[in-house]
Amino acid sequence: MIRLRDEDLVQIFHRSSGPGGQHVNKVSTAVTLKHIPTGLIVTASDSRSQSQNRALARTRLEEKLAEAARKKKLAALAEASRERCRKAKRSKGLKARMVESKRRRAETKSLRGKVRGIG
Repeated sequence: MIRLRDEDLVQIFHRSSGPGGQHVNKVSTAVTLKHIPTGLIVTASDSRSQSQNRALARTRLEEKLAEAARKKKLAALAEASRERCRKAKRSKGLKARMVESKRRRAETKSLRGKVRGIG
């Protein structure tokens, strides 16, 4: 899990919606956390307690950051794999097939010349 620093977070408290009655309508229990370095935003308003929502929002933000890091790592691995395949040497047989295919294509294209009149 990724550990969050308090100075990297912006906490916004606002009124929640849904069940909870007068408590929800009078007290700002919903918590929105913004991670400044990445710009990720999460909101928690599951509980009637602001402290529980703050803890839940923090957990969700940690999960989101971990997922983003995992995706970034997978993208880097895929890019390295593509680069390795691109730079790999081709076998003699494959080169010969490619050259033959190019020769046939050139022949086909050369036959597309203008039709000359008879006579």
